[in-house]
Amino acid sequence: MPSSFRLPVRAVLIFWMFLLSALAYLDRTNISIAGPEISREFGLGNVRLGWVFSAFLIGYALAQVPAGWLAVRYGPRWSLTFGVAWWGVFTALTAVVPPHMRGAMLLLIAVRFCLGAGEATVYPASNQLVARWIPLEERGKANGSIFAGVGAGAGLTPPVLAWIIAHYGWRMSFWFSAAVGTLAGVVWFFIARDQPEEHPLVSPEELRHIEEGTSEPHAASGTQEGKAAVPWKAMLTSRTLYALTLSYFSFGYVAWVFFAWFYIYLAEARGLDLKASAIYSMFPFLAMTICSPLGGVANDWISRRFGVRPGRCGVGVAALAAAAILLWFGPAVSSTQLASLILAGGAGVLYFAQSSYWSVTVDIAGNGSGIVSGVMNMGAQIGGAVTASLTPVIAAHYGWNASFRLSALLALAGAFAWMMVDPAKKLNSNS
Repeated sequence: MPSSFRLPVRAVLIFWMFLLSALAYLDRTNISIAGPEISREFGLGNVRLGWVFSAFLIGYALAQVPAGWLAVRYGPRWSLTFGVAWWGVFTALTAVVPPHMRGAMLLLIAVRFCLGAGEATVYPASNQLVARWIPLEERGKANGSIFAGVGAGAGLTPPVLAWIIAHYGWRMSFWFSAAVGTLAGVVWFFIARDQPEEHPLVSPEELRHIEEGTSEPHAASGTQEGKAAVPWKAMLTSRTLYALTLSYFSFGYVAWVFFAWFYIYLAEARGLDLKASAIYSMFPFLAMTICSPLGGVANDWISRRFGVRPGRCGVGVAALAAAAILLWFGPAVSSTQLASLILAGGAGVLYFAQSSYWSVTVDIAGNGSGIVSGVMNMGAQIGGAVTASLTPVIAAHYGWNASFRLSALLALAGAFAWMMVDPAKKLNSNS
């Protein structure tokens, strides 16, 4: 076959990262679908179920910086393989916690915390892959494709897992999630390499294109140069990183309203049964799947024509502002179908900004992007942990509409934070 028709290796790796991203969200949102069954069996109620949701996110948030360091130090191939194996074990362990033992809820919280810590490797490792493999003009599209897996995984979760739960019980849904995730991790280990020059299938033409399009030379993982790529001191004084982290906190808060509570919102506030809730709860995640790569394409297109700041930041501001509007008005609509579509639109436009966040961390940090993106992503997971526990409290006292409107205000705050971001101001790796 002529080399011009050969699929670039970097495209294969980005596709597999899309798949791992989807499976990571299958493994973290399955508890939302199984939540009503788990709540009844363990005697939890929504508020204490929210604590279980938050435990995952607290573990995920606290492990972001160590996971980013691992991605920089050992490369995306080994760090991600380790993370997938870890989270496969703890996904399976979720299903074996005995509900009637003393301290069962605390054990369930501990298992979910450890699962979150394992999944923390996914996106710092993927961003390290993007920094090493993807030229500047392709980074928005690459990140958009990877994060389309979020919507695909979370969108496939409701119907697939609802069917498994209905036929085989909620525990089987966790065994299923653990098995497919582990299998994908094994494949990743065999097809991935940390650097383009290490991969036997990378053609000279592709290697030259990657080297010309990346902003700094690759540092081999595990070397002194790889360690020096972590800009520890510069991160503490970077206004862009603080603004990104603040905005991503807002992003995470809004996103986890959908990941943790949208299915239950449809059942409780809209009165839908298991099957109908599973169908309608797909809408936001399908919108994420579509809008994430579209946002990446728009990000790259605007960046090429008008500059990196309008491309990255302009998309971020517009997307979060639009999400705020849809989240404010959507819950008040009386029709369940129309309300679901409007709220799904809010989730979709939120994810239109996803590639901008991760592309900026590569822009400013280069080979140190794994650790920098870990810091930023910690903000999102703290936001998610807050919403996982706070949303049912607000819903119980003020109604579900108030929960969505608070998320709208936070989306607006995230849009304003984007105005302080400057992707052209790079961190000094020697500082």
